[in-house]
Amino acid sequence: MEERKTAELAGPLELFPPVDFCCVYGSALLPNNNDKTSMVDYILGVADPIQWHSENLERNRHHYSKWMVRLGPRAIIRVADGIGAGVHFNPFVEWRYKKIKYGVVQMHNLAMDVLTWDRFYLSGRLQKPVHVLIDNWDVQKVNLINLKMAISASLLLLPPEFTEVWLEVSFPKEDLYAKICSLSYMGDMRMLFAEDKNKVKKIVEGSFNLFQSMYKPLIQEHVSDGLLSTSPHGKQAAFKQDFGLSATNSLFSSLPWIVQIRISGKHESESGIMTPQIAVSSREVAAKCVRKALRSLVMVSSARQAVSGVLAAGGVNAARYLGKKISKAWKSRTC
Repeated sequence: MEERKTAELAGPLELFPPVDFCCVYGSALLPNNNDKTSMVDYILGVADPIQWHSENLERNRHHYSKWMVRLGPRAIIRVADGIGAGVHFNPFVEWRYKKIKYGVVQMHNLAMDVLTWDRFYLSGRLQKPVHVLIDNWDVQKVNLINLKMAISASLLLLPPEFTEVWLEVSFPKEDLYAKICSLSYMGDMRMLFAEDKNKVKKIVEGSFNLFQSMYKPLIQEHVSDGLLSTSPHGKQAAFKQDFGLSATNSLFSSLPWIVQIRISGKHESESGIMTPQIAVSSREVAAKCVRKALRSLVMVSSARQAVSGVLAAGGVNAARYLGKKISKAWKSRTC
């Protein structure tokens, strides 16, 4: 079954020039997703995006808006990098009986986002379950750093007691995977009007086993270090975390510089590299810093990518895509 699913998901790759990384993400991976009309979402990583788009324009000119075709591959990259979050998306591409959307990113930009959260766009997507089809650069190994940082940020935002997934009214309504999943939606204006209000819940409940396989070994490291204690709670685990200042500083220091700098200010070392000075006075201060940093990063990246998407896709496709999003969001709020 898994091989057949992988082969089916990999089918559209025959349309494109070779890529160095490819993953599928989104609702297409959810086992309870019965919506056959939803697009299948791909991220394609390439070493030289100008060369790749040049070749893809020769093969698939109709994937691009008319004005992008006229302006050429360099303009595509300028819009993606200068206005957007480093990714150029082509939506509503027809392949056999499906519609797909694919985003193209330079491998260097992908690695930087995963390791530093400089845009917190693709790094946020890769904190959730994805189906990797091609990985010539060992992105999955590099992404372990991203997953560890996601756990640290989530623990700083969680209370002393929580579970993997909230299932019972009798237990505090706080859970680890929902918090991890929600990091990349903090500050995203689309969540107010263009996304399903239950999006995080649906992602986690539909992918619980995948979340477990991704994060359980990394959580065990925190248990071994004494930052967490765990106990069985049905099919999942219940956790208690150390709320002391030492544990707080340990978690905070493992976050990327772009988050730490929100509280620490800048310090220029002898090498000329700007490094943060860790000075967390309490759990509350650390949590406030994380919220502020992530909301700012997500707000900027999501807004820039939305503008870039309108420019790249053209008015008709952009309106069509936004209309589908708003319709889904409206249904979630009226059901």
